[in-house]
Amino acid sequence: MNDDVRNIVLGVLAAGISAALGWVARTYLWKRKLRRKQAFFGLPDNSESLLVVNRDAGSPDLSVHRYDVFALLELSALIKDCGAHAEVITQDVARQGFGERTEFCVGGPGSNRRMAAHMQAMLPGVRVNIAPEPGPDKLAFQIGSERYRMEKGVSEHVLLARLTAGQPGMTRPVFLFSGQTAITNQAATRYLARNHERLARKYGNNTFVLLLKVVNSQAYGPDVAELVADVTRAAQAPLPTPTPTPNSHRAS
Repeated sequence: MNDDVRNIVLGVLAAGISAALGWVARTYLWKRKLRRKQAFFGLPDNSESLLVVNRDAGSPDLSVHRYDVFALLELSALIKDCGAHAEVITQDVARQGFGERTEFCVGGPGSNRRMAAHMQAMLPGVRVNIAPEPGPDKLAFQIGSERYRMEKGVSEHVLLARLTAGQPGMTRPVFLFSGQTAITNQAATRYLARNHERLARKYGNNTFVLLLKVVNSQAYGPDVAELVADVTRAAQAPLPTPTPTPNSHRAS
């Protein structure tokens, strides 16, 4: 074998080894990224999850708002990427505990009784004004001592939460997407899909509650969602007791 042939063979071998090492490295990084994603969502390979959908509060029929359908589609893509499976059920038939399967619950407490139960049990510092009477505080959020009103189509809010049951053997999280309008529910699912890696780095597999503001949804749809605040501590603490108004009238 002359020098030219030997150099060609060595070059081919070096290229093959480099390609193989590159493939191994990329596969390792991809698997590590996948495992982190699965851990954050509580979705190991072939696991089962639950998608709980609300009903359209503005419809007399038991229908689902189209933006909530879009939210379910985005969540389904996340679940599929983790190699897991999803069961879709409506809020009126979801009668089971939490923590055994990862759950994604979509819709505010006024249209999703499952959401109302989760918030009552795990977010005592949050109240949503679901009274039917119109007014500036309709669908407003109260979180701790702060109140967040809605200006429909201009400035709307949504809670995005990752909650854990905190019970032995109950390790799977519950994700809540509780918005003032259906489009904000989809905005929260899209925010999670875009930012789950950053959220995983910041919070790990722990509980968090984020308040997002959807800006000018009538022009931008669910695409422009801003983080208002991390309200985890206020949402998990009891609401402050209102200070009684002093009685200025002297007793006779």
